[in-house]
Amino acid sequence: MTEKRGARNLTVRSDERPQVRPTAEGWKQNVDADGRPTLQFEQPKRGAKPPVHLADLTPEERKAKVTELGLPGFRAKQISTHYFSHYTSDPEKMTDLPAAGRAELVESLLPPLMTEVKRLSTDNGDTIKFLWRLFDGALVESVLMRYPGRITLCVSSQAGCGMNCPFCATGQAGLTRNMSAAEIVDQVVRANAVIAAGELGGKRRNAGNQDAEGQPERVTNIVFMGMGEPLANYNRLMTAVRTMLAPQPEGLGMSARHITVSSVGLAPAIHKLADEGLQLTFALSLHAPDDELRDELIPVNSRWKVDEALDAAYNYFEKTGRRVSIEYALIKDMNDHAWRADLLADKLNERGRGWVHVNPIPLNPTPGSIWTASEPHISREFVRRLEERGIPTTLRDTRGKEIDGACGQLAAAD
Repeated sequence: MTEKRGARNLTVRSDERPQVRPTAEGWKQNVDADGRPTLQFEQPKRGAKPPVHLADLTPEERKAKVTELGLPGFRAKQISTHYFSHYTSDPEKMTDLPAAGRAELVESLLPPLMTEVKRLSTDNGDTIKFLWRLFDGALVESVLMRYPGRITLCVSSQAGCGMNCPFCATGQAGLTRNMSAAEIVDQVVRANAVIAAGELGGKRRNAGNQDAEGQPERVTNIVFMGMGEPLANYNRLMTAVRTMLAPQPEGLGMSARHITVSSVGLAPAIHKLADEGLQLTFALSLHAPDDELRDELIPVNSRWKVDEALDAAYNYFEKTGRRVSIEYALIKDMNDHAWRADLLADKLNERGRGWVHVNPIPLNPTPGSIWTASEPHISREFVRRLEERGIPTTLRDTRGKEIDGACGQLAAAD
């Protein structure tokens, strides 16, 4: 057995299984002159920007815009009610607005942002993947999932992604552009409209599609785990989040604790998120506890190493009191070795107890690929070693594998 030495002088030992190295399959990974994977934090210069939408504006700005159009300010709240509470942008349904000029008013505040291109369903109708075309032709996806007691929407924050991770379908085409705050929010509104129309399958609470409080069913949980690195589109992300949290009809009236923001480890932005004063859930997509492997697996690790990312995540816990999630895709013979479970546990415990929860997820298997899920007994041993060291761990499965809607599969293919 060979010794390996991790960060902070932690000595670990490899087991006898082979070590598979990450490599892009079926596509050419962009690299720099030294052969290192490139990172793209800034979106390419583009032409027209997304149209300004109600969800991009504060309540005061909405009122001011209506006033500029020569109408009383209260019309802004009426339109907000239709959009954020009734999930519609159809002027024909807004009969409380004057018929004369109604269509023009609605068009000015609720310009079309997304066109549904395709919809795929699986899990007996419990999971729907949407393909959306944005105003400029960019394609993004979101995934709607019904679970017992909750309805979760996985949303995109960018068209494409610039983080260049070799195992992620989204990163193959690079970053097309950042999504606007309204484009992010509109995914939720459109999903709520689908739910209200009874188009999400699965077991409903009752015949009226109502929740435990007797209110119409809607999206209860948001996970920013769709296309893009959320923290690379920070300002628009936070505008969208605040609109989701604002009480109806100013926003969607959601709970901060039910919104999860994920990141591959942009440490400065994680610290910034911790200072926002919001009770969001933060998830760090770690996937390897050692810098040697993570440099290849998650290219942003060349900027902020494992310990820097974990320090930022721990700071998030200290500032917010919210337990952090560590996402870890288990990949056969690549990152699922027992010694890596030990190293991960040691690194987490170095920073304290009770601050973190690990979510190992068997990678979505691809026949004949190096990117294959760990064997079940290997996954169980990985979990056992974490739990043995006092790390709360839940081995998770992912929804939507049959329709390429699971983690790492979103490619916005038309």
